[in-house]
Amino acid sequence: MVKLFALLIIFYSNISVASAPTSWQFGFPAPATEVMEAVVRSHSFVMLVMVTIMLFVWALLAYIAFRFRKSKVTNISKTTHSVPLEIIWFVIPTIIVGILAFENAKLLKLQEEIPKADITLKVIGHQWYWSYQYPEYQGVSFDSYIKGKEDFIEGDLKLFSVDNNIVLPINTNVRLQVTAGDVIHSWGVPAFGVKIDAIPGRLNEAWFNIKKSGVYYGQCYELCGQGHGFMPIVVEAVSKEDFNKWIENRKLVS
Repeated sequence: MVKLFALLIIFYSNISVASAPTSWQFGFPAPATEVMEAVVRSHSFVMLVMVTIMLFVWALLAYIAFRFRKSKVTNISKTTHSVPLEIIWFVIPTIIVGILAFENAKLLKLQEEIPKADITLKVIGHQWYWSYQYPEYQGVSFDSYIKGKEDFIEGDLKLFSVDNNIVLPINTNVRLQVTAGDVIHSWGVPAFGVKIDAIPGRLNEAWFNIKKSGVYYGQCYELCGQGHGFMPIVVEAVSKEDFNKWIENRKLVS
């Protein structure tokens, strides 16, 4: 029973869903980067440890309630302490916390150590839209606003579609540089395992490498005023050849 419950927890923790939120969604979006895959693995491991401890405590409570019920207790123990027992309940939790800390440290190391970047994407948060710049490609920059219903085309999602998508190549290390021009915002795409604050006067960095082509959605995750809920993020991951074509077209537009 315990194994079955643990397997169900792991299954639902790793369930693959669309990169945009869906009705009654349960679990993470399908991972699109190495970082997000590590986040899902870490979450599943921690969840398994938590569920195992919870079931053990419940079983122990049930045993104690049944074994030492009033009708069965004839001799009341006068034991005040037990050195071996105290050592056990100190050492075992210490080991568990140490294992969890090590698992968390591995994930933080992966997230915080930015590898050599092939492309830099600079993001500037505004009330209430995003600006994007590609420093390696002079002249390629644009603003991205949420689409109104009158601008929808087939496939657009309410509250998630924008007039200008970010376009990035797959299998490429992307350095993300994030700041803001007014108040604090937060740029995040769940499928990438990235959520980073955009703070005026400060440049924060993260990285990701998209493994699969597709369209990925995110939002502003920091309450930033009246239009906070209308700052969607759309990333279109394409092949390197298609990305180069898009860059050339953007240069002509700019």
